Amino acid sequence: MGRRATPDRAEPACHLVRFEAADEVGLAGLLYEPTRATNRAIIWLHGLGGSVFESRRTNLLAQTFIDRGIAFFPFNNRGSGLVRRAGPSLGGASFERIRDCVADIEGAIRELWHRGYRDLTLAGHSTGANKIAVYDHYKPRNRVKRYVLIAGGDDTGLLYDQLGKRRFQWMLTRSRAMIKARRGDELAPRRAGQTMMSWRSLYDVANPNGDYNVFPFMEAMRGVRLSRRPLFRYTNAIRKPSLYIYGDRDEYCFGDVPRCVSILAEHVNDRAELIVMRDADHGFSGGEGELGTLIAEWIG
Repeated sequence: MGRRATPDRAEPACHLVRFEAADEVGLAGLLYEPTRATNRAIIWLHGLGGSVFESRRTNLLAQTFIDRGIAFFPFNNRGSGLVRRAGPSLGGASFERIRDCVADIEGAIRELWHRGYRDLTLAGHSTGANKIAVYDHYKPRNRVKRYVLIAGGDDTGLLYDQLGKRRFQWMLTRSRAMIKARRGDELAPRRAGQTMMSWRSLYDVANPNGDYNVFPFMEAMRGVRLSRRPLFRYTNAIRKPSLYIYGDRDEYCFGDVPRCVSILAEHVNDRAELIVMRDADHGFSGGEGELGTLIAEWIG
């Protein structure tokens, strides 16, 4: 006889769903549905190199949502893991470019739409939050009703902070040169604490003028201008109801979560709400139930 799930390890029933991104890249996710029929669903975007199939958070959030009559669809996008096949190209965190998220999200929306879900919420954690802003930038007229951006990070600023001005500029110059030489898919030398990345993906993350630089907290906090474009241009442009959530112990907020949230509050519209969760780190470890409840109650 199999053992029952313990309360802190919920195992709600779900379906494995295979579907295609808008550019026909094959993807897979888990669809959790409440016992009573509903047209409400949350699409979940994981962080850089993440995987919904291996995350403890997945089942815990799913249980919270289906208990409140909301279906939950977390899926592995083409950036899951370090290396994976993504159609004719390589994917995973080592090769993904953030703009690829547009095709992935469109595919997930189409899949749920075909299944009868019309009240859609797009939620993303960490890089997933950045992807929501990028998706909205390229597809502002979409079928999603609202966004939940959780612990969106300043990866560009964090790289600059880690490397220093001289090495950061060298990395940008070297990345551009490798891409121009058609060697962008070669792996860049890995530095301590950094994910293995190709030159093309590394440039995508580090480029201050690129799509990745959604939450330029470091530039705003320290007055260090890396980008030639307006700061927070993507969040400034979002018009849908949006919920931004950070943990008060988020280790990627340059040691000052209140300051980061205060800066962000100046660059969102009047339909946005910002929440700081107490005793929560970047991954909301141990607070998954509270996180899910916050999201479900905001959706209403």
